[in-house]
Amino acid sequence: MSESIKPNKQRLMIFQQNGSGKLKIEGLRKYGREFYELDIVDIEEILSPVLDDTSEYLPTDIDCDLVLDFLRHNDLSTDLAAMCVKKKIPLIASGKKISGAGVMTPPT
Repeated sequence: MSESIKPNKQRLMIFQQNGSGKLKIEGLRKYGREFYELDIVDIEEILSPVLDDTSEYLPTDIDCDLVLDFLRHNDLSTDLAAMCVKKKIPLIASGKKISGAGVMTPPT
C-alpha cells in the first residue's frame, strides 16, 4: 500500500489590532487546520492617529508564505506592506488602499 501524501502546511502570518481578525482566524483554525500553520500578531493598544515609527509594533523580520493584514491603523498597514514587498511575501489586505508588488487589496 502506498502512503498518503500530505501537503506541506502553508505558513500564514496574521496581523490584527484589538481582535479585528478574530472571526477570520477562528474560521482558519476550524476549517483549515490541516492546511495552514498560523502565526498571529495581535496589537492590543490604543494608538495615536499618526505613527512615525511602527517598529515598536511590527516584527523586525517576517518569515512566512502569506501575510494577512487585519490591522486598523494605516501607518501599520503601510509599513507592513513595505516589509512584505521587500521580502517578496504576498500580502492580502482586504478593503485597504495600499499598493505594491505582491499586495492584494480585494474589496470587502
